[in-house]
Amino acid sequence: MRVVLATRNDGKLKEMQRLFAPCGWELVSQATLAIDSADEVRATFVENAIDKARHVARASGTPSIADDSGLVVDSLDGAPGIYSARFAGPERSDADNNAELIRRLQGEPNRDAHFYCAMVYLEHADHPAPLIATAGWRGTIIDTPRGDNGFGYDPHFLVQGMEKTAAELDAQTKNRLSHRGQAAALLLELLRG
Repeated sequence: MRVVLATRNDGKLKEMQRLFAPCGWELVSQATLAIDSADEVRATFVENAIDKARHVARASGTPSIADDSGLVVDSLDGAPGIYSARFAGPERSDADNNAELIRRLQGEPNRDAHFYCAMVYLEHADHPAPLIATAGWRGTIIDTPRGDNGFGYDPHFLVQGMEKTAAELDAQTKNRLSHRGQAAALLLELLRG
């Protein structure tokens, strides 16, 4: 069965393909089908994930999965939060967003943060009861990036209880521990009913 993932991010697609491999789905990105991105205008991760899932399900005519994930930094009142992908402004790179994060944290002793993920599965665009799974992953923000794995804020996110950043973890470990990995595991349980 083909399921469309509401993302244009190749790193996220590869990660999600590994996470949902047990389903045997053909998981493709909206970019593969030339589907435009949905506007993210909601105030919460859950609402944005539902909007994105409905958008790609409607455009593709297939089931969809969407997640809205982001970094929540305690001392920044939850920023970058739902604006994580565009923290430094529209059309900014991961490097730009990371530089903005470190700039805002200069001199701040509290570097506690967590990644949060809201993940949604819809059977079709008008499905009235989406399956929703949420999860978090605690850590600390460090100034100097470490690691070549992952994407986004991973090189600056020192995983709680470890001496490694998210970008220093191998894919299997990251998928087991991460906010997205935990949410995907919960969603898989819901899908199995």
